[in-house]
Formats: sequence, C-alpha cells, structure tokens
Amino acid sequence: MNKLSVGLIIPTKNAQAALGNVLNILKNSTLEFTTLIIDSSSDDQTVSIANKHNAKVIIIPQADFNHGATREYARKQLVTDIVVYLTQDAIPASADLVANLVKPLIEQDDVVVSYGRQVAQEGADIFEAFPRDYNYPDESQVRGIKDIDQYGVYTFFCSNSCAAYKNAALDEIGGFKSVLTNEDYFAVADLLQKGYKIAYAADAVVKHSHRYSLWQEFQRYFDTGYVRAENPVIQMLVGQAESRGVGFVNALLKRVWQENSLLIPYAVVQSLMKWFGYRIGFYGELLPIWLRKKLSQQCYYWCTKSKPRTIS
Repeated sequence: MNKLSVGLIIPTKNAQAALGNVLNILKNSTLEFTTLIIDSSSDDQTVSIANKHNAKVIIIPQADFNHGATREYARKQLVTDIVVYLTQDAIPASADLVANLVKPLIEQDDVVVSYGRQVAQEGADIFEAFPRDYNYPDESQVRGIKDIDQYGVYTFFCSNSCAAYKNAALDEIGGFKSVLTNEDYFAVADLLQKGYKIAYAADAVVKHSHRYSLWQEFQRYFDTGYVRAENPVIQMLVGQAESRGVGFVNALLKRVWQENSLLIPYAVVQSLMKWFGYRIGFYGELLPIWLRKKLSQQCYYWCTKSKPRTIS
C-alpha cells in the first residue's frame, strides 16, 4: 500500500478490559505497523496483554503522564514515517482501521494529519451518542486554514483517540505541546498555519464513547477552558468556541425533543454545566492551585504544575 513506515501508540492505564480486544482486531490488519504501549504503571494485566501481542512496552509513573508530553515522548521512541494514536478504549470497527486512517496521508502530500470516525458503543444513550453523531459525520473531508470562514473552530477539530500524523510535519512544529488537554487541537492549528491540511477519514471507524455525570462534564470543560486560555492561538484565529457550542446545544435539544422530550430539562442542565465549566476554566489562572485541582478532571496534573512537563 505504501513505502512509509507506520507506528501505533496506545497510552494505557489499567486497560485489561479492552486492550486485548483492540490488539486482537488489529493483528489482522492488511498494513504492517509497529505497536508501542506506553503504560502509566498499571496494576492489572495490561502489560502482560501487551507482551502477549508482541507490542513494545514502556512504563512511566502515573504522575508523569501528560496528554501532550507523553505522546510526544512515545512518538520519538518509534522511528517511523507515520505515527498513529489510539486510546485504550477505542475499539476498531475493522482490522483495516490503521490502513484506512493513514491512506489520506499517503495519497496527498499536503495532508499531514488524519483522524477517524468515532461512533457510540452499543447501548449508548442519547447523551453519549449524540456528540459522536454531531462531530463525526459519515462523509470524509479535507480541511485547510482557508476553510476557517466555513468551519470556524471546527477547522482544527481532531481527536488523538484515533488519529495519524506524518512525523516529519510534527517535527516542524516541535511536536505536541505539554498541556493539560487538547494536544491534538493545538498541533493541528500549528500545522494548518504552515499550509498543511487535515483529513477526516470516515471509513476509519472506532467505537468510542463515554457516559459522564454532570460533575464530570463540568470538569472536562473546565480543563478545556483552562487550556484554551493558556494557549490562545485558536481564539486569535477564529475567536471563541461558543458559536459552535451554541449550534451543538440547539441540535442536541432538537434531537432530545424528537426522541424523548422528558429529557429536555436534563439536556439544559448538562449544557449549562459544560458552559460554566468552560468559562470558569478559561479564567482558571486566577484560581489557587488547590481549587484548580478540585475542579479539574486530572488532579495529578496540578500536583506537578510547577515542574517541567517532560519525560526523560
């Protein structure tokens, strides 16, 4: 299919429930690739499962994990032309996931990022499934910096739960930033500003969704708001992200009304929790560290906030 080498990276933490399934599916891939598991000191059978599937394994302390720095460290351990990222609970819909995901990178020189389609797990409710339907349509597309007027903040949308990058392009921007979250988002913004493009590969499908409590939704959006304020490149390019958020909420309310109108109050409360989380997070630098730690979904990040977020 190509002359470019491919490496797959999966960050893990107590992943025994799903990792074996992921690796079993991918072992039948038509495309050859090297697999690296970077594990945050699991205390279950994660490492044994990885070893059973002949994956390379690197173990790091849980406290050293960082969404950007850990992925950056891992990619430097694989000397490959293309690096693919999955999360431990992103279940491939077919063995050809990696092949379909890297295809746009192989066929188009200016495409340096590709991300796959995420669909909800079986049995997911409307609040778990709708975000997948809204953000991951069934048609592939390619976006560049010139598409900002059409797509706004969505121009830079990407998810490292299922994504592929050309390593040389990542090297040009210094790789992934050491950030609380959204490392993929900021990398794509940097790459598109250099004139590169991002592809959405709708045929590269993973089953990946979560049901969050209202408090968890608040924490997730606190983290997003915090990191967006800390790295203002997106606001500089397209302004705040609220416009897409308003579109999402309107579409969600319409779907809920059609399927179960009794859930409208919950949909409103959930949307408000997200918005409050984002806005408070956006001004999170004004809060003391102890309070940021309580409001964030990643308390361990704040324990080392004053230390350089690198892995040696």
